[in-house]
Amino acid sequence: MENKKMNTKIVMITSALVMALTAIMLIFIPRELLSAAGYSDSYIAVLFLQVLGALYFAFAVLNWMAKANIIGGIYSKPVAMANYAHFFIAAITLLKTAFQQDVLILWIIAIIYAVFAILFAIIAFGNPLKDKTSNEL
Repeated sequence: MENKKMNTKIVMITSALVMALTAIMLIFIPRELLSAAGYSDSYIAVLFLQVLGALYFAFAVLNWMAKANIIGGIYSKPVAMANYAHFFIAAITLLKTAFQQDVLILWIIAIIYAVFAILFAIIAFGNPLKDKTSNEL
């Protein structure tokens, strides 16, 4: 049981840190990100990225604060499902775009998202209390 709980804690901390780093970049350097991607830094694009950064920051705070909770099964189900939905939908979209554009950074981001999607699927649909060494819950 402790090993499974520890694994979810690691996933929650890692996802919180990844989302916090993403949030900081989106909030504080949106113009530079747009420029690096080859887009103009119109006020609406900058605004959109900063609002998206606020969303990522909120998710990072949620995951950081929930890191000590038992996650999975019926425990903290909304947290697990929200993370799964986010990472799964984003992974599909990123993988589709990576196949079309064949840009290395897209592949890297898509793989990171796919790994988190798989981990949160295991957490959301698994049994966090089942110990593999015994038949008890």
